[in-house]
Amino acid sequence: MRVISRTIIIFVIIFISYTLFIYYGQYTPNEQHEEENVQISNEELTNSEEEQSDVGKETVPNEGVLSLMEKSSEEITALLGEPDRIDPSAYDYDWWIYDISENEYIQIGILNQRVVTVYAIGSEVNVKPFQIGQSVQEVFKIQPVSSSLSLEFEGNSYRFEFSEEDMNTRPTIKIGDIYVQLYIDKFDGILSSIRLLDAETFIKQRSYEVTYRGELIKPQEIPDEKWERIEDGAEQQILSITNMLRKRHGLERVKWDQATSEVAFLHSRDMKENNYFAHESPTEGSLVNRLSKQEIKYEMAGENIAAQYVDGIAASEGWLNSKGHRDTLLNEDFTHLGVGVDGLYYTQNFITTWNSN
Repeated sequence: MRVISRTIIIFVIIFISYTLFIYYGQYTPNEQHEEENVQISNEELTNSEEEQSDVGKETVPNEGVLSLMEKSSEEITALLGEPDRIDPSAYDYDWWIYDISENEYIQIGILNQRVVTVYAIGSEVNVKPFQIGQSVQEVFKIQPVSSSLSLEFEGNSYRFEFSEEDMNTRPTIKIGDIYVQLYIDKFDGILSSIRLLDAETFIKQRSYEVTYRGELIKPQEIPDEKWERIEDGAEQQILSITNMLRKRHGLERVKWDQATSEVAFLHSRDMKENNYFAHESPTEGSLVNRLSKQEIKYEMAGENIAAQYVDGIAASEGWLNSKGHRDTLLNEDFTHLGVGVDGLYYTQNFITTWNSN
């Protein structure tokens, strides 16, 4: 049961931090171009290929995270050991979670006993030819970024268009046969984290506006029971990524708070079921009201919300690049975090507890 009731002393409110998240684009990832089979002319494809003539010239290194792509699950186990846990995803693969240290966190996506995607963050993770924390200028010297990226897969043609915001915060390049999504911290001007995908997974996730010729590959339908496990996994992933970002900025880790996570989940579910996106619920009120209803005891509280990102990774990096959300995410006074995910709706509720000192 998602909701846990607790009886706690009535709280004293010192400070409530509100931030509002604006998500990318007007479409959800699952709706984008779902009904429209957009035709690409041969001339358009040729021009796009010419623009990308230099893309993919960097070779895949034989060490580090990029070398994990296409490896078997047995090879991953031999290299990294058994994962800390396995979380399902909304894109057919399972995430193998490796929370290696406070400076090295990796998620490896396994489908049919093969690596199809990898996410990595932390100052000690090997992401050659790049480096986490590297300046964006140095990143783009290694591999220039184009405003679009075209690919052929199983007889289908796709072209992904990058907006100015995409180019500045999450462009994708190609190295060998690997699609490399670079998450940029635009405030610090550095490489924040990196996501690797094979062609099929890149198409399934549709993180950008896409036109295509042929068939648009989609993930399999997800039953409700699996969605709940996906959401539980995403909540823990957001916690881990949040702490990696806080560590980078010299801040203490926040601890998981189950009761607060229930408040966060109920708000995500409320937004999803009642088709709105705001901190103020039409029926449940503000964050103050929602924490009070569950009798959460705290000194300070803050909230980040997001919607329609492909997963918790993308939502976390999106919060980092929005000033208000960033201030909440990197507030040194917060001690605990509750995360609630319902479908593609995400809520973070941070609190400071009285006994944290």
